[in-house]
Amino acid sequence: MYKPHMIPVEEALDKILSTIHVLEPEVKPILDCRGQVLAADVAATFDIPPHDNSAMDGFAVLAGDTSRASQKQPVYLDVIGEVAAGYPSSLTLTSGKAIRIMTGAPLPAGADAVVQFENTDETARKKDNRPLDKIGIIEPAAPGLNIRRKGEDIQSGQVVLKRGSPLYPADIGVLASLGQAQATVIRRPVIAVLSTGDELCPTGQPLGPGQIYDSNTYTIAANIATCGGIARIIGIGRDTLASLQDKINRGLDADMLITSGGVSRGDYDVVKDVLAKMGTSA
Repeated sequence: MYKPHMIPVEEALDKILSTIHVLEPEVKPILDCRGQVLAADVAATFDIPPHDNSAMDGFAVLAGDTSRASQKQPVYLDVIGEVAAGYPSSLTLTSGKAIRIMTGAPLPAGADAVVQFENTDETARKKDNRPLDKIGIIEPAAPGLNIRRKGEDIQSGQVVLKRGSPLYPADIGVLASLGQAQATVIRRPVIAVLSTGDELCPTGQPLGPGQIYDSNTYTIAANIATCGGIARIIGIGRDTLASLQDKINRGLDADMLITSGGVSRGDYDVVKDVLAKMGTSA
């Protein structure tokens, strides 16, 4: 039944939200930022990939050399070297040559395609103990085949993560790929939790006559943690002005104070009076 002294839930929510503001930023190690919200845009300071590189294990070639390659008539190229990921090659590729290349390795100068191992006769050569200073290409390669271009994923100066975005595990990986060990995020709110009532008994203690265990504190605190806040449990407020004043005072330096218990108008007035005496409002 509607009570004249009560306000609608929507109005109560508007009143609560009108008092909430964005908290100050903090700089933290990226692994400690999961679930927090970015306080500033994050822009790349270099290209990703930082250089043209191979998307496959295979052979860097000039695509034009392979245009007539087939299973029946392989095109044979001289293998002049090998390049692994993290080790740029000093060689320049010219017509009739190939360079063995690993996935992620920088593309050698002159190369414009990478033929994957499956489209060569390398496996057959190894099986037959034939020399590997030549390689047979059995499929034609188009220019750009199996090449990841510089800046293809992210370009220098590009805003990668925007202010106001929550950081999920994939975003933490993005920050790491940009070389960032720290991030500027909105700090987590500290929320004090207070349950009230003489009937409440703390967990871990034996129940007294007429008592029940304080479950609200833990339900609320768990929800705070799930939503990304930091719960500060300040205990149980007993049904006296002195006890309520003491407990509420302990929570006033938090960003928010949540109380539970006291469902009657009289209980509300008690809390309101305590807060009024402390210079704040319900």
